Amino acid sequence: PLTNKTKRPLSLSLSLSRSQQQRKMPPLLTYAARVSDGLPLVASMTASSEIGDDHKSQAKELLRGLGGRTTTAKMSISTSSNKVFFYVIRDNIVYLTLTESSYPKRLAFLYLEEIADVFLESLMADHHADHRNAVETAARPYQFIKYDSVLQRKQKEFIDPTSRSNTNKLNEDLMDIQSIMKKNIEEVLNRGEKLENVRDMSDNLVSKSKEFKWGAKKVTWQARVNQYGPIVAMTVFVVFVLYLKFFW
Repeated sequence: PLTNKTKRPLSLSLSLSRSQQQRKMPPLLTYAARVSDGLPLVASMTASSEIGDDHKSQAKELLRGLGGRTTTAKMSISTSSNKVFFYVIRDNIVYLTLTESSYPKRLAFLYLEEIADVFLESLMADHHADHRNAVETAARPYQFIKYDSVLQRKQKEFIDPTSRSNTNKLNEDLMDIQSIMKKNIEEVLNRGEKLENVRDMSDNLVSKSKEFKWGAKKVTWQARVNQYGPIVAMTVFVVFVLYLKFFW
C-alpha cells in the first residue's frame, strides 16, 4: 500500500511534466534579413534537437529567394517535417521563423510583428535616422548579431501559446480585426451604398447571369444547326432519291 501511494504522485508528476512540455512549442529559429539579397542580419535559435541543418538551409534558401521579385508581405510555408515557416516583410527587412505545425498561425505572425518592432527599435537606438542606411550598407552576415539577446527575450514570451499573455494577444488582435471590419462597413454605408441596394445589385447579377446562360445555349444550338444542318439535309435528300429509284 505504501509503495502504491508513493507511485501515484510520481506518475502524476511525470504526466503533468510531459503535458507541460507538449504545451511549450516555442518558435524554433528566427531570422531578420535584408530582402534585396537575403543577407542575414541577425538570427536567434532555441536549444532544441528539433532544429536540423536542413531547416537552417531551407531558411537561408527562402531568404535568398525573396529578393529581386515582388512577394507577399506575409506568408506561411509548410515543410515536409511537420513544421511551418512564417515570414513578414517590413521596411525592406524580412522576419522569418520556424515553428511546429501545431503552433497557432495567427500567433506566429504576431510574434514576427513584435520581433520587427524590437529589432527596429534597437536599430533606431543605435543608428537614429540613419538606421535604414545601416541595413542597406551591411557588408557581412549577422552584422547585427548583438541584437540576438533582444530577439531571445521576445522568443521566450511566445513559448506557450496557451499562456494568458498570448491568449490576450490573440483576443486583442481579433478585436482589432473586428474593428477594421466594422469601420469598412460603416464607410460603405456612409457612401450611400445601402444594404438594400447591394441586395438589388445581387438580384440583378443573378438575373443577368440567367439571361447570359440562355443566350449561350441559344448560340450553341444555332452553331450546331449551322454545322450539322446541311449534312442532315443532304442525307435526307439522298435517302429520298434512293427510295424513289428503288421502291417507287
